[in-house]
Amino acid sequence: MEWVGGVVGSGPVRRRRVITKGHAPAGQAGGNDVKLLVTGGAGFIGSVVTRMLLDAGHEVVVLDDLRTGHREALAPDATHVEASIHDAARILTPDAGFDGVLHFAALIAAGESMVKPEVYWQNNTVGSLALINAVRAAGVPRMVFSSTAAVYGNPTELPITETAVKAPTNTYGATKLAVDMALTSEAVAHGLAAVSLRYFNVAGAHLAGDVALGERHDPETHLIPIALEVAAGRREKLQLFGDDYPTVDGTCVRDYIHVADLARAHLLALDAATGGQHRIYNLGNGNGFTNRQVVDVVREVTGHQLPVEVAPRREGDPAELVASSALARDELGWVPRKPTLHDMVGDAWAFYRTHVLEQS
Repeated sequence: MEWVGGVVGSGPVRRRRVITKGHAPAGQAGGNDVKLLVTGGAGFIGSVVTRMLLDAGHEVVVLDDLRTGHREALAPDATHVEASIHDAARILTPDAGFDGVLHFAALIAAGESMVKPEVYWQNNTVGSLALINAVRAAGVPRMVFSSTAAVYGNPTELPITETAVKAPTNTYGATKLAVDMALTSEAVAHGLAAVSLRYFNVAGAHLAGDVALGERHDPETHLIPIALEVAAGRREKLQLFGDDYPTVDGTCVRDYIHVADLARAHLLALDAATGGQHRIYNLGNGNGFTNRQVVDVVREVTGHQLPVEVAPRREGDPAELVASSALARDELGWVPRKPTLHDMVGDAWAFYRTHVLEQS
C-alpha cells in the first residue's frame, strides 16, 4: 500500500507510509513509523485517536489551545503545543517532517452556533483554512478531517449516504460543510490526499489498561452523558424532547457509534488517503436507537431509575437519523466492533464513575 505522493507545486514531496500495517512496536523506531499532527488532541475523539496512533508506534504532536479540551486527556508521550489552529504554520514548517494531519479542533454545540455564528465561522472555518494553507506550504501529503452528519440537515433519505442532499440547519453544520468543500478544492488544485469522516452520535469511552478517555463537555448537550449525570445524582431528571414522532415508541431515533470504533476509522482513512482525491465517508452504526431505548439501557447498566420528563419537541429535530456506512466498510474495511448500546453506555459509565465522580 505504499506509494510516492505529495502536495503538487509546493514544499517537499515525501514518501507516504502506512499507518496501520507493519508498524514498529510503540516506542521503537521502524520503517513505517510516521510523524503526525493532531489538532484538538485534548478533546474526546482527538485524544482517543492520539492514543491509538501512539500505540501504533507513531510520533504525534498535539495542537490544542485547551479552550474546550482537557489537559488530563493529553497523552503524556505526545508532544503538546498549546496554540490555536490559526497559528498552525508555526508547527507545520517545511522542514518539520510531518507525514499527515488529523484535524479535530472545532466548536461543536449546534445550538450555540446559532446565537454566536461569528465565533463558529472564525474558529471552525477560518481556522481550518489557516490549517489547510499551512499543510500546503509545508508539503504535508495527507489530511483527515473531522466532519459531521449535521451537514445533511433534515435528511431526504434513510439511511443517509454520502451522496444525500447537504442542507445544514445550523451554523455548526454549515461551517463543517464549508471545510469539506475547501478540501475538495485543495485536493483537485494542489494534490492533497484528503479524507472527511462524517460522524453521527459518538458515545462510549476508550478503556485500555491504565488509559481511560471519555466524554466531558461543559455544558453537556449529549443524551448519554446527560443520562449518566442523572443516574449519578448530578441532575434531577432527564428531559426527552418529544414523544409523538412517527417511530416505534414516539421518541427520536439516532445512530450511535462507539468512540473506539470511530477512532480506528481514522487510522484506516490515513492509509486510504490518495493524492489528488478528497474521499468522504459516513461513520455510524447503521442501526438506530430511540431515546427511550437509550434510557432503558442506562437504567439497566447503572441500576438507577433515571427519572424522565417529556418536554415539547425541539424545532428542527428530525424524527430519524441513521447512517449508511457501506462505503466505509467497502473501501476502508471498517466494521464497528462495539455496536451495541450496552457496549457504549457500559464503557461511558465506567469512565464517568472513575474519572468524573471520583475526581470531583
